[in-house]
This record gives sequence, structure tokens and C-alpha cells, in this order.
Amino acid sequence: MKIYDQFFIDGEWVEPSTGDRFESPNPATGQPWASVAEGRAEDIDRAVQSAHNAFENGPWHIMPASQRSEILRRLGDLVLKHSDHLAKLETTDNGKAIRETGGVEIPAIAKWYYYFAGLAETIEGRTIPVNNDLHVHTVREPVGVCGCILPWNSPLLMAAFKLAPALAAGNTVVFKPSENTSVSILEFANLIQEAGIPPGVVNIVPGYGPVAGKALAQHPLVDKIAFTGGTETGKQIAHYAADGVKRVSLELGGKSPNIVFDDYDLEEAVVGVMSGIFVAAGQTCVAGSRLFVHDKIYDEFLDLLVKRTRQIRVDNPMDPTTQMGAQTCQSQLNKIKELVQSGIDEGADLMTGGKPPQDADPSSYFFLPTVFSGVQTNMRIAQEEIFGPVVSVFRFSEEDELVEKANGVKYGLAAGLWTRDVKRALRLSRRLKAGSVWINCYRKINWAVPFGGFKMSGYGRENGQEVLDLFTQTKSVWIDISEDYIDPYAT
Repeated sequence: MKIYDQFFIDGEWVEPSTGDRFESPNPATGQPWASVAEGRAEDIDRAVQSAHNAFENGPWHIMPASQRSEILRRLGDLVLKHSDHLAKLETTDNGKAIRETGGVEIPAIAKWYYYFAGLAETIEGRTIPVNNDLHVHTVREPVGVCGCILPWNSPLLMAAFKLAPALAAGNTVVFKPSENTSVSILEFANLIQEAGIPPGVVNIVPGYGPVAGKALAQHPLVDKIAFTGGTETGKQIAHYAADGVKRVSLELGGKSPNIVFDDYDLEEAVVGVMSGIFVAAGQTCVAGSRLFVHDKIYDEFLDLLVKRTRQIRVDNPMDPTTQMGAQTCQSQLNKIKELVQSGIDEGADLMTGGKPPQDADPSSYFFLPTVFSGVQTNMRIAQEEIFGPVVSVFRFSEEDELVEKANGVKYGLAAGLWTRDVKRALRLSRRLKAGSVWINCYRKINWAVPFGGFKMSGYGRENGQEVLDLFTQTKSVWIDISEDYIDPYAT
């Protein structure tokens, strides 16, 4: 078993305030593979103090942007250099198939650091013409200490979403990774050191949300909170941060519609729909968990979807031939089982899946890809985020009816459209209440493209130039350049 008995604070590995620990099970076996020190409020305070001191007295935010850029590029290079190791850690810790972590996710993470290394040198202010007697310009300055609270489904990717822009803008960071997947983030600290990021600029303290997460969100020296996770937890984080009037960005849950019209190639759309829900074992906030299929192709589409879903290989995540891995933790597996049972109890038709694989280890967290038909929009499986490989299929015929149902949830993170009709695609992209709309594709994310949600899916945007607005603050500078002196109190 791997032992992680220290925290990364002020550029060093330090002892925790207590001897409390938690174990991280391997989702493929259900057996603990790592033991991690549990952070308490005292540890969070130490990390925040370190970040605060590094911001106020350290070189990071005052060094030339070109130098920060160089260090960020070096960090990206190190991600690529150690991508195999990082991918294996991620797969072992959260159960995602190695063909996803090693083949796609980890190598792509380097691009986040490269992209924001470039943007670091473009953070500029502007000159504002007021009148001939005043020169006014703005500067964009870093916010300060950023508390970043991570989810368990893609720890290193979600860390890059936050760390790359935060560092590019000159901020310092305290990470609180999920108690379910802390290992890869702790190992990433070694790359932080090797890249030459100054002590205190990045600090890492694992722990439970109600203790370490709460302490981070409430800490008076934290200037911004960036949170990715469930909506209910996000609401609590916002409440904690409100007392200190902190900046907050929230990337929360989703219940995204994926819509297939009758003019699109059937087999291509089925593959696209499967990728939208079953990749990462369904554990993505943008998962296309509500599938709307046009009445003209509904029966044929559903038959093919069920057939192809049954062929997905659910097995050992470390096997390169495995197509879908395990759920990350026991509590998440229990949630999926409970919601699937609610669908059955409420009268939906279970077409395939709905249980763990027959030959799976009883201690493991595997769950078969699942398809429901005959789903009513008021059912729990149609309204609640399952965060697993479960798709509910609906039939539609009219566009207005479709839009009403597609928007008929509290979330608004993403949506997908499959159609050859360009006018229809653009028209619907405007009517769907979602932060991202994919047309004839799904689950596409890029470092240069803003990402975030509407409604209960959160606020603020990650990625792209827009995210720098969350990690900088604008200062207006006024200079009197007139030659005349005006005395407003003269008589």
C-alpha cells in the first residue's frame, strides 16, 4: 500500500497536525491501495498562511510574465514526460480506463499549461480617454490566494483547469483534492517542485469537505474559491465564501440533453451518443444522460443503441482493451444502484444493464452501461444527476415540445444536437439553456474554449481567455496631467 503521510506546504513535505488518515480503495478491486493523511483546519490554515506569505513577499506575482510563462511551459513538459506514471495513478485511484487517462486525458493536460503560459504574457490593461486633463489607465492584477477544491472524477484535469490560469495571472494556490482521489494530486507536487515554482505558490492538503473544504472556503486570507463538484456542495461552498465576500466560481452538476434528429446517420449518431454518456464510466458532469430521439427513427435507434451498449467491454481499467472502467467509490456505486432502482419502481423500461457485471468481484465498483426507455420527465432518473453510465431515452416529434423537455431540468451545463440541417442546429443552439452546445459531436473540451454552466450548473467560466477574468482584478489609475491648479474651496 502506498503511504502518503505528509502535506505539500511552502515547497516542502510537512507533517500533519494529527495522525488521522483515510484509505483510498482501488475501484477495480474495492481494496485499499493508498493511505493518505487527513487534513484538518489547522493544516489548511498553515497552507493558506504559506500561500499568503508567498503572494505578499514572494517573487511569483512580481516576476516578469515571460518568466512565469517559461515555468508553466516547463510544467507542461513534465506532465508529458511523466504521463504514463500519472495515468496509471489516476486509473488506479478513480477507476477510469487506462485507454482514457493514458491515451487522451493526461497528455492533453500539458496543453493547458502551454496555453496559459502564452496567455500569461498577454494580460494587459487599457487606456481610457476621459478628457484632456486626465490620463486614465487600467491594470489587471492577480486576485491573491486561490482556494481550489477538486472533484474525484478527473483530478489532474480539473486541477489544470484552475492551476494553469491562476499561476499565469500571478496568484498562489491551495488545493483541497477529494478524499476519494488525492494520490495523483499529491504526486503532482513533485512536478511543481521540479518545474521551479517558488515555495508557497502551490500547496496541497487532502481532507474531507465538511472539515478541510469548509476551512478553506471560510479562511479570511483566501481571496477566491474555485470549486468543481456537486450542486448541493457548491451551494454550501458559496455560502461559506459569502461571509468573506470572496470571489467564487462554481462548476457544478448537469443533466444534459443529447438530441438526435431523423436526418442524421443512424450508426454515427449511436456511437456519438454512447461516447457522450459511457466515456469515463458516465462520471462526467457533461454526460449526455437524457437522450431525445426523433419519433421517425426512435425504434430503430433504440434497438441499435441497446445492441451496441451490450457490447461495451467493462473490465479491469488497467487493461488497454477495456472500454469502460469502474465507478470511483462505493458511495457513488450505491447512488447509481438506488437511482436505477427508482427508475424501475417508477415504471421506466430497463433495456440493458442496471447492475454490476455478472463476473465482477463483489468488492469492486463496476456497473454495466445502462439504457432506460419509457421514461417520463418527472421521474427521478430524468431529473437527478446520476453521475454514472445511465441514459434515459425519450421520444419527440415537434421542436417546441423538444425544447421544453430539454430545458426542463434545474441544470444547464451542456447539450448535444445531431442533425444535417444547419438552420435547425443554429436555431436550437440558441434555444437550449446550456453553457456548451455541441453539434454533431459531444463532450468536446479544449483549453482555449470557455466552459461552464447556466442555472444550477454554476457560474463563472473555466478555460479560454475568459477564465483570466476570474483570476485577476482590475485597478483604475487616474493621473492629473493638467497645467492648471483648481482650488474647489476658493472664494
